[in-house]
Amino acid sequence: MLNIQSEAQRCLQCKIPRCQKGCPISTDIPKAIALFKLGKLQEAAQMLFDNNPLSLVCSIVCDHDKQCEGHCVKGIKETPVEWGSIEHFISDTYLERVQVNKKEPTGKTVAVIGAGPAGMGAAIELIKMGHDVTIFEEQSEIGGMLRYGIPEFRLPKSILDRYAKKMKEMGIRFRLHTAVGNSITIEDMRRDGYDAVLIASGLWRAQPLHVQGESLPNVCYGIHYLASPDSFEIGSRLAVIGTGNTAIDVARTALHNGVSYVTLYARRNQSNADPKERELALLEGAQFKTEMQISRITKEGPMFKTVHLDENGQIASIDEEEVLEPADFTIIAASQGPLSKLINTTSDLEGTERGLLKVENNYTTAEGVFGAGDVVYGGRSVVEAVADAKKAAQAIDEYLKNK
Repeated sequence: MLNIQSEAQRCLQCKIPRCQKGCPISTDIPKAIALFKLGKLQEAAQMLFDNNPLSLVCSIVCDHDKQCEGHCVKGIKETPVEWGSIEHFISDTYLERVQVNKKEPTGKTVAVIGAGPAGMGAAIELIKMGHDVTIFEEQSEIGGMLRYGIPEFRLPKSILDRYAKKMKEMGIRFRLHTAVGNSITIEDMRRDGYDAVLIASGLWRAQPLHVQGESLPNVCYGIHYLASPDSFEIGSRLAVIGTGNTAIDVARTALHNGVSYVTLYARRNQSNADPKERELALLEGAQFKTEMQISRITKEGPMFKTVHLDENGQIASIDEEEVLEPADFTIIAASQGPLSKLINTTSDLEGTERGLLKVENNYTTAEGVFGAGDVVYGGRSVVEAVADAKKAAQAIDEYLKNK
């Protein structure tokens, strides 16, 4: 607490807050810090929740160095103000106490497909607008990738349980174990009286490498491993294909579960992963090997070809000779895509060339159907998903007013 107070005192209360501009959801950081310093924590928490209902989650998983803290004026000559720590204290302490001010019931009902960050954020915004909201979720609990894609040591599942309780208290209904596009379709929702549908189903399809050996028993995909690490017998030596955030979560989870040697492989030197998470992975014992192109996978481990990069870091050539990297198990964590069943079971929905949901200002090609989050834009951060969910909720509200 004392460290947080001293950090708050360091804030310059800039008239043009660069930190706020660096935040994808435009959190009024100076105002929140000013309220904190005055001891008005309830008011600060309410402001944060009203702007970003997943403020508590974002205080933990956001890449602060790229966003708010990375734009802090203090960071030019010294360390930036640790806003993430302040936000976490406020939002964690007051989550149960923030008020949800709901407008008069509109009589309109909205179905939200997916209980990940975009679905959760949109549902909270829509219930505040007075609409009746039901979330359809394929898994047994809410959270989406927050629960099944981020390790417990990074984001405690108890936080998501608290959100589930809070959302139920707001009046949001959940239909779990329901994969829309299988037994139930969007056409069924229209038939049953839902006035609008929001697709916020995220990216749950592992992208295959299409290399020989991908179907071997000692191979799996990162998204599946993170959902249930205890289901896999990794052995003592693990090879991870990829160096992004999912790959690093896989590596750290394996190390926390007792795997002795973990190596992450990539073709290029750059990575879009959170630098802090990469550094933690290194400290915990992970190794990184770059300029290596996966060619096939064997029972003894993956085979690679050496990559040669030009001065711009782009691939110039690849050797023909293969090199074995011994491993008991290989996890492919290159990228993920959306499941196609929603588009395939809804006649007027269209997808992009990448298989993502085709939208314009959150409106899909189908009447009364909207899209938000990763299923629309591909893999983005949690805070960007919530920011897009707020826009989608506003678009749905406008649509329902005219219906």
